[in-house]
Amino acid sequence: QVQLVESGGGLVQPGGSLRLSCAASGRIFSRFTMGWFRQAPGKDREFIASISWNGGRISYADSVKGRFTMSRDNAKSTVYLQMNSLKSEDTAVYYCAGAVVGTTYDFWGQGTQVTVSS
Repeated sequence: QVQLVESGGGLVQPGGSLRLSCAASGRIFSRFTMGWFRQAPGKDREFIASISWNGGRISYADSVKGRFTMSRDNAKSTVYLQMNSLKSEDTAVYYCAGAVVGTTYDFWGQGTQVTVSS
């Protein structure tokens, strides 16, 4: 079983930055495609970004493209989401997830709250 633990959320002013981390247990982390998702109150869960096992392919939702950057460090079994130029509409619980095959996400973290407000 793989466990994912997110951290780095918090309260930030509009225009500010945060970096989320997601640490994974288990030795096969480096084989997973990893993704970041978010869910705002009253809304469906939304895909934010994904990264292939070796970091060679990264995809972003249009809503965050140019502002968010996803990366991974397989030696540390950790993925990151650098979030810049944050907007109030970025307020949500952010989740990381791991996919063993394709983009069917098998493992999910517990989420970390990001609140963008002045």
